[in-house]
Amino acid sequence: MPGNTGPDSGDEMTPAGDTTPPAVGDVIELTVPALSTYLGVVRTATAGLAARLAFTFDEIEDLRIAVDEACVMVLSLPRPTAADLATLTCRFHVLPDALAVTVSAPVGSTAVMPVEQSFAWQVLTAHATHVSGAIDAGRASVGLRKPRK
Repeated sequence: MPGNTGPDSGDEMTPAGDTTPPAVGDVIELTVPALSTYLGVVRTATAGLAARLAFTFDEIEDLRIAVDEACVMVLSLPRPTAADLATLTCRFHVLPDALAVTVSAPVGSTAVMPVEQSFAWQVLTAHATHVSGAIDAGRASVGLRKPRK
């Protein structure tokens, strides 16, 4: 029956009202098509996860901006030939005192990370700590950490 999500439907759901925050060591991975039209999904997931981890409103906004900027940086690099199949992956790792995020996507052989003095890097470092970027095996990645109080 359409819309059936009861115990006999075969669907696994989070129980209504489950407010248990992710635990230290948990890794949450979000994969979306490598298109800027999906960045709203990434921003919303980032903010939702940070809220569940009891980040302050300002920390949530900083993290959302940093993750968005990391995604834009990766998506602006030259794409591989099969770009229509490319995905953007955001990996969130819950640490005792922070949330570590790695954003990655496949890139073409001519891709080069922006210099660390670029405006994009300034935005990242203003909103997060331990920011790094690399291209390895045809994949660009930007990593960052957002400490929580």
